[in-house]
Amino acid sequence: MSILLKHDPDQYTQAGFVALNELKQPWIERFLVYAGRTIPVVSTSLKAGDNWGGVKARWGINRMHYSVLPGLYAVGSPGPDAIVFVTANYKMSFDALRSSLGGLDAWILVLDTKGINVWCAAGKGTFGTAELVSRVAKVKLSSLVTHRVLVLPQLGASGVSAPEVARRTGFRVEWGPVRAKDIQAYLAAGRQKSEAMREVTFGLRDRMVIAPIEIVHSWPIIPAAIVLAGLFDLPLGSGFIARAIPIAVLILGTIPVGTILFPAILPYLPSRAFVVKGAVLGAAWAILCALLFHIPAMASIACILLSTPVVAFLAMNFTGASTYTCQPGALLEVDRSFWPMVISLAASLVTGGAAKLLGV
Repeated sequence: MSILLKHDPDQYTQAGFVALNELKQPWIERFLVYAGRTIPVVSTSLKAGDNWGGVKARWGINRMHYSVLPGLYAVGSPGPDAIVFVTANYKMSFDALRSSLGGLDAWILVLDTKGINVWCAAGKGTFGTAELVSRVAKVKLSSLVTHRVLVLPQLGASGVSAPEVARRTGFRVEWGPVRAKDIQAYLAAGRQKSEAMREVTFGLRDRMVIAPIEIVHSWPIIPAAIVLAGLFDLPLGSGFIARAIPIAVLILGTIPVGTILFPAILPYLPSRAFVVKGAVLGAAWAILCALLFHIPAMASIACILLSTPVVAFLAMNFTGASTYTCQPGALLEVDRSFWPMVISLAASLVTGGAAKLLGV
């Protein structure tokens, strides 16, 4: 659900209060009239609609429109001394921050990251220096607060130059904890981070929450499995279904193998490169299918050549959310593995065709 207000929150005025109130979102509790502007005050409790929206976004439903308007928001009853937190306009990022600010009086400055989360937006440049400087100016932040400190999420550090922000806005950037849930402890410690607050982890839960969207993105494999199973097991007639089942299971199985099993056992697969990890798992899956269905030797080779690049490709989709590599490293993997994967797929079709003609 994207916010429906037709106004820019930066320009809210008392005159627009009635219109804004009529269009109020469930997560906006009220409007705060402050320094001649009317600023939305957001709830720090997530409702069922927020949680359901997050579930849908995880499954790719309305994902690219799951955002809030960039601008200035409030939590509690902030004044000129209230801390200013900065986040992305992806609603799950926004929700993670506001739900961690219960009992506080604070400002939330939301950047226009085109509906992308902080980490990815920092890599793409939308959670960056230029947007932060521009947004501070648009909301006239210097006229709202007496201090000159902005607290940014640590995961946005790759996109923001703190010295440049200070030079152009007069605001000093402080890097908050990696996870919003640690904000209260961070504040209680005098805005000092422990080592745990600095650590970027990629544990089982972190890996598995990404799986649903990767499952959705892998849908092209389904028609490919149907077509290949049909072609390799012609002619139609007696025994066609029985012949088609092994290849269909092999190809369709790459989806759960590459999107569910891979992230689940990621730390235990060899190599640091995701493409290699995926290739190993893809080859293992093909060998298992060959043994399970008693596939002849030459056809088994074709299965390995097919499954290996498919699972490797699915595995690479997890690099952007991981701590295993940086953005240049992920791009390098794609660049180096593209043609080997294409060649492997082509070789699998040739080998599979030859195996069918020769009956081996």
